[in-house]
Amino acid sequence: MTTQTGDKTERRTMKTPPIVSQQEWEAARRQLLVKEKELTHARDALAALRRRMPWTAVEKRYEFEGPEGKASLLDLFEGRRQLIVYRAFFEPGVFGWPDHACRGCSLGADQVSHLAHLNARDTTLAWASRAPQADIARLKERMGWEMPWYTMTDSFDADFGVDQWHGHNAFIRDGGQVFRTYFINSRGDEAMGSVWSYLDMTALGRQEIGEDSPEGYPQDPPYKWWNWHDNYAAEATPHPLWLDILTDPAGAAIRRREAEAKGCNCS
Repeated sequence: MTTQTGDKTERRTMKTPPIVSQQEWEAARRQLLVKEKELTHARDALAALRRRMPWTAVEKRYEFEGPEGKASLLDLFEGRRQLIVYRAFFEPGVFGWPDHACRGCSLGADQVSHLAHLNARDTTLAWASRAPQADIARLKERMGWEMPWYTMTDSFDADFGVDQWHGHNAFIRDGGQVFRTYFINSRGDEAMGSVWSYLDMTALGRQEIGEDSPEGYPQDPPYKWWNWHDNYAAEATPHPLWLDILTDPAGAAIRRREAEAKGCNCS
């Protein structure tokens, strides 16, 4: 196979894998699936270790600027128990200013999942930069980003290892006391963006039964807290049909066909 690079006419030959039958492809895929499952289990084990990380108290008072004015670190929780703060580079001196944030941070922003699912696990995601709020609001509108985004006004970035490079800091609060629980930066940020990657870095995790967490941690049955992102406020739990499909997909399909045969409208 040949490839063409950019606008140039230069061509080079790719050394591609062998072409095999469907049966051989399935066998190769099953062999690789063993490794993929090992990776999944290792990722679960790593998240379990994060939930057992010691906490360190945040004693210093930090001040941010937000859309509504001054805000403390505690305010960034928005009343929830956990907080993840991503330090993005959007400020004078950063490539792209003032029209864009840095390309890497912008790529990450495009991957942020709908925040309603994260909020349903009592967790808030916030972004922080040194750009003024007027510039942040303009950028968010242009790029279609909806995460809360604050302006740092003190040494928060230097104190939490993100003055020179991007990174995610996880916090938890007990009343008015805030604790730092974990930190991910560099290539670790590449995996962030989904609700699962965010929850897996927090002290409480996904909060699902079956998760390897210390005794007494909040846990619900898997799937049962899942909902449409516009339905969490309307209903405390998802519709029973949704739960039926998730917890027993084979049985749900049979029951739906039987109900349809009787003329039931199950939509």
